[in-house]
Amino acid sequence: MREIEITQKDEGQRLDKMLQRYLNKAAKSFVYKMLRKKNIKLNGKKAGGGEKLKAGDRISLYLAEETIEKFREELKISKQEIPLDVIYEDANVLIINKPYGVLSQKAKKEDVSINEQIVPYAVSKGLLTKKDLEMVKPSICNRLDRNTTGILLAGISMEGLKTMAELLKQRKLDKYYVCLVKGEIQKKKKISGYLVKDEKKNKVTVRQDRKEKEAYIETWYEPMEAKNGYTLLRVKLMTGKTHQIRAHLASEGYPLVGDPKYGNPKENAYMRKKFGLRGQLLHCGEICFPSEMNGCRELQGREFRASLPLMFQKVKKALLEE
Repeated sequence: MREIEITQKDEGQRLDKMLQRYLNKAAKSFVYKMLRKKNIKLNGKKAGGGEKLKAGDRISLYLAEETIEKFREELKISKQEIPLDVIYEDANVLIINKPYGVLSQKAKKEDVSINEQIVPYAVSKGLLTKKDLEMVKPSICNRLDRNTTGILLAGISMEGLKTMAELLKQRKLDKYYVCLVKGEIQKKKKISGYLVKDEKKNKVTVRQDRKEKEAYIETWYEPMEAKNGYTLLRVKLMTGKTHQIRAHLASEGYPLVGDPKYGNPKENAYMRKKFGLRGQLLHCGEICFPSEMNGCRELQGREFRASLPLMFQKVKKALLEE
């Protein structure tokens, strides 16, 4: 018999999900069979698997040690392939400044993304142990497009994952982006519309009227600097949809500089030739946490900023400061 005690870092997850991570070579059907036969109990009682675990809960595995080891594969911590620019770290959360040209999460098996770098980084810093990884799967909580830079949130404990997911879902995090657009904007404005996505092309279109299943979108922006036919904008998403900033501003006549999907082809060609720019100048530069939070309370009321990448700084200086 083996007993597992749930710690504060592990609480909040379902029993069945935790067991599938712990017995990572066992089929789901085996886990549920053991629960039905009372070979696995929660706090000495029969459990169904859907129970939410709390700190102090005890899970008893009435299985031979040979059986337990048969269904457990030793966790292998991969080598970190991309250095992480970490703005903030604690036992629950990493706040990362994502560079240009890197995926937030894998699209294909062979891809390399920020998500795979979280575990080796956290282990190397002593924020996670192999034992921790038996209970939780650290992950990126928000996404940025490959060529969008800036703030990514990663949960490295159940508390971190749960709290970040809750804040993002309830839109309690204030996130501000900086972008460089073609055209001069003099006044701040809140714009709205309806967005429809073409899944095959991975591209969206913005309309002013709703016809069928278009999603309502709302975007707020204010000019920080406008000169020489360009504007540096501070943008806040009131709703969060695919390519919202890029498509919404382009529909208003202010395409992002360098944007291959929604930008001006002639302008993009000029930027490639002059600066070597091959993607949109869009950066998630600021995040503000609410004053009251259910978890990760060390982040309450705090604000974090991510510095602009060098390419963004270079183009901005050339277009707006010279």
